[in-house]
Amino acid sequence: GVDVSSYVSLKNSGVKYYDFDGNDLDDIGYFKFLASCGINYVRVRVWNDPYDSDGNGYGGGNNDVASAITMGKRATEAGMKILIDFHYSDTWADPGNQKVPAAWQGYTFEQMKQAVANHTKDVLSALKERGVTNVEWVQVGNETRDGMLFSSDKAITGQVSENAANFAAYVNAGYDAVKEVYPQAKVIVHVDEGHNLGRYTWLFGELKKKGGKWDVIGMSLYPEDNNWQDLTTNCLNNIKILSDQYNCNVIISEIGMWWGSDQAAPMMKKMVDGCKAISTCEGIFYWEPEVYNNWKPANYTTLGWAAYTKGAFDNSGKPTAVFDAYK
Repeated sequence: GVDVSSYVSLKNSGVKYYDFDGNDLDDIGYFKFLASCGINYVRVRVWNDPYDSDGNGYGGGNNDVASAITMGKRATEAGMKILIDFHYSDTWADPGNQKVPAAWQGYTFEQMKQAVANHTKDVLSALKERGVTNVEWVQVGNETRDGMLFSSDKAITGQVSENAANFAAYVNAGYDAVKEVYPQAKVIVHVDEGHNLGRYTWLFGELKKKGGKWDVIGMSLYPEDNNWQDLTTNCLNNIKILSDQYNCNVIISEIGMWWGSDQAAPMMKKMVDGCKAISTCEGIFYWEPEVYNNWKPANYTTLGWAAYTKGAFDNSGKPTAVFDAYK
């Protein structure tokens, strides 16, 4: 699979994509190109309200429900299935950035739990009602290394190191809502650094103790030229260890490497082949192949990050050898 969350925003800003022969790809053409490479799933993130008071997007694809529906329909047309990635925030959620949505500020614990359930159910119902029936996985939170919905109020926060029971309750609210709309969909709890086993055993140990529910463990992995052999080996080993320890399957929700590296393609081949060889690994999603030419998929200027360079197209919009790993 691949994450396509920024595709609509990029196309709206005039970005063009080409196939290996240099043919210009229109919207459905892009998704069919992905399918021709052997990609059969897409991942789409959802933010609560990705617009500021002036109606401007925060960046990164302005991933509202309408955007998710658009990409869900295109994926369906191309014969693909879908992973929906809830951030439970108005903007990027990651290990250090788990902001409560503006509309949920001041909520009590019970209100927050209900808000998670309502938002999850509302978004998934909107997708289903518009013909997006092929949702196979749903992430309840994004890179929740230490939980989600952080608050300075310990009675409310979903930060695991402060209140693990709250995190479990919020995850369960999302879990139950997913099953109401898509009973067959599998619920993912997602953590970063797939090579770091301790990060997983701590989080899922806490979640298990507090009665948290999940179907699949999600991982991120972002190797570099000087460490990809070790990181990928460790990650593949961790998939087996975690599957045994928690009696569940594992999925690589995100993976990426600098597009210009001659090591990116062999890294992906090792990971795709490695994941296929592990019966408890459900798939692997590249993040975000459509981002190229130093486009900034987030408010990177404010956050102090460099422009994203780990897509899978070169700076002219042509696909790199990373896609060969899926064939």
